[in-house]
Amino acid sequence: MSARYWVVGGVYADTSFTDIASGGKETRLGPFDDYAQAKAVWRAKAMETVDDAHARYSIEKESHDQFWVIGGVYTDTNFHELADGGAEKKFGPFETYDDAQREWKAQSMAAIDDAYARFRIEKL
Repeated sequence: MSARYWVVGGVYADTSFTDIASGGKETRLGPFDDYAQAKAVWRAKAMETVDDAHARYSIEKESHDQFWVIGGVYTDTNFHELADGGAEKKFGPFETYDDAQREWKAQSMAAIDDAYARFRIEKL
């Protein structure tokens, strides 16, 4: 799989470019299959907002690292064989470890009373 690119940005609250104005969300345009396509869109967005000192757009290369939450209910506390004999449940993919950790916590807390339940985070 080749790299993909995104044009990311928007109009920010100030020139620290950390918070989008009015509590909005960052704009993500793409994905683009090559850098030249992303650069053309970036250039258009930059020119569209050239008179706004609070506007900023950049090009991000997509990361292929993805995090998954994997697990289920097992036959014993060795956690090798699933109780229902099926495959482990997979939740994701998540782009960040923090996102995966929130899902891991949700799944773990939902099964907190079952000593045979276990979930883990894997980077695939």
